[in-house]
Amino acid sequence: MEKRLMRLMVMVFFLLTIIMGSKAFASKEVRFVYVPWTCVTVKTEVAEFILDNLGYRASSMMLSVPIAYQALATDEADVFLGNWMPTMSGIATPHFESGRVIQMDPIMENAKYTLAVPRYVNEGGLQHFEDIAKFADKLDYKIYGIEEGNDGNEVIEMMIAENMFGLGDFDIIPSSETGMLSQVQSYTRNNQWIVFLGWSPHWMNNIIDMEYLKGSDETTFGENDGTATVYINVRNGFADDHPMVNSFLENY
Repeated sequence: MEKRLMRLMVMVFFLLTIIMGSKAFASKEVRFVYVPWTCVTVKTEVAEFILDNLGYRASSMMLSVPIAYQALATDEADVFLGNWMPTMSGIATPHFESGRVIQMDPIMENAKYTLAVPRYVNEGGLQHFEDIAKFADKLDYKIYGIEEGNDGNEVIEMMIAENMFGLGDFDIIPSSETGMLSQVQSYTRNNQWIVFLGWSPHWMNNIIDMEYLKGSDETTFGENDGTATVYINVRNGFADDHPMVNSFLENY
């Protein structure tokens, strides 16, 4: 983390030095897209703030994951800082393969994105995807997700549609990051049972005594129980149009 911060500071200084000597950069626009997750929102706001203060015209749009990729692919946006893989593979990979969207080097490895439960639920026997259906009555046949169109929701919907792990009678309850976590906190205050989308790093891991379920593989949230890698994506041609910003993103 310290090395990455140092590289970022050096790159900002380098960009500032170049831009102060050339007004040509000041007229360039950089358009971010982001999804309503705390981690992606904060990263986008910080990058936007830095570029604004370096003389760029930075802007951002909050979109669903599929629409964000459509915007990148059709040159309506430039940068997306929240490509969580492998769960976004179904949405993102066709755009990578077409060459319209470029996946840069990883900015975070060994993250996690999968189903989670409060610790008391885990200790009560729900520790694996295969255990969810065993406790259907306690869970009211519900799995809690976040916003519509989210890749995690799509994985849950697929698991239900294909009756994976006996989940055919379950429903997904879509919400928002804030709405879902408020529901989880409400349930935990009363020791009620709940299964929800969890990910790390995120502040939920600090305020909720929670455990991630085992059982994820390449057909669901990815191997190693939902281990994830996060990438920056840019539209095709972005590196040529904005070489300095592209270098900044490589060190972000």
